[in-house]
Amino acid sequence: METKDLYKVLGVSRGASQDEIRRSYRKLARENHPDANPDDPGAENRFKEVQHAYEVLSNPEKKREYDEGPRPFFNPQGGTQGQYRGSTGGFTDVSDLFESFGSFGDVFGKAPRTAATPARGRDIRVSVNLKFKDALAGVTTRIGVPAEEGCGQCRGSGAAPGTAPKTCPECGGRGTKSLDQGFFALSEPCSRCGGNGRIIEKPCDRCGGAGRVRRNRQITVKIPAGAKDGMRIRVPGRGHAGEKDGPVGDLYVVTRVEEHPVFKRHGDDFVVGVPVSFVEAALGAEIQVPRPGGGSVRLRLPAGTQDGKQFKVRGAGAPKPRTEESGNLIVRVSLVVPKKLKKREREILEALAEERDEDVRAGLFREVREVGA
Repeated sequence: METKDLYKVLGVSRGASQDEIRRSYRKLARENHPDANPDDPGAENRFKEVQHAYEVLSNPEKKREYDEGPRPFFNPQGGTQGQYRGSTGGFTDVSDLFESFGSFGDVFGKAPRTAATPARGRDIRVSVNLKFKDALAGVTTRIGVPAEEGCGQCRGSGAAPGTAPKTCPECGGRGTKSLDQGFFALSEPCSRCGGNGRIIEKPCDRCGGAGRVRRNRQITVKIPAGAKDGMRIRVPGRGHAGEKDGPVGDLYVVTRVEEHPVFKRHGDDFVVGVPVSFVEAALGAEIQVPRPGGGSVRLRLPAGTQDGKQFKVRGAGAPKPRTEESGNLIVRVSLVVPKKLKKREREILEALAEERDEDVRAGLFREVREVGA
């Protein structure tokens, strides 16, 4: 039994023409081909689903069997049959299946659907690339969004101006036809109107009878300060238009923030490595630490600071989106040892070693011996 609506897999309506089915298949096959998505393990499964959906819906006989749905599974004379003919006609769960048995659908908590039921438009997801400083400070930008909108020429009806869709005479506008099975009646989509309940005798020449057209809209989006990589920003009512006067879907903008060569982000905090000399670490010092948004903060290192020691500067990290708070700046100390010493510097260090009763040459020999052991 099918577990997915093949029309939804291809992103077309049940009344879609073969040309629409073919165009949608080619588009989705290109987008989900495994060779075009080497880093996406789910691409192959989506590609197979699209292929399977097209194999069924592009074949008139298979499509007719799929649209007719399951055969009766109850025989008043012979008990249960349990036989189906390869598909469920787009039913996605048991309660959907029983909706076609007249008023039986109410028993399962769902009223039978009709052809005139409005459908919410699909959501749209787009990505926007941001520079590090723009994501940190916040920015207002305009992005292009391809979306389906109601056709202005026919006002979404799908019929040419001056005409209107007519109620299907075959099903009376219900979108389904009943098959008498003795004990109960089984419904199937109306073959005359394709389950829409309406017939458009003269389609609109602008939208081809779909009632919707695809346009590339320019939408202004405000990115809040402190936006993270992968953050989703919802823009209500800017998705695809709904069907049969259904509500419009939403737009989701996903941020892609470039990495900074110095600052590494962890949540709302930033981590920065700061080099300090042996003298600064040993005696203690006051150092300047850069901030992610520009400028610097002063940090007091205590005497005896060890390599890798971390200090927290509260409120010096990233702004928390839609709040007046900020994260922290984590300063990680990195001890820098000079590769070359001046004569006076060497004398001072040798005097220090002598004062601490340390044999520098013996210590060096011991270290080399341990590394080479």
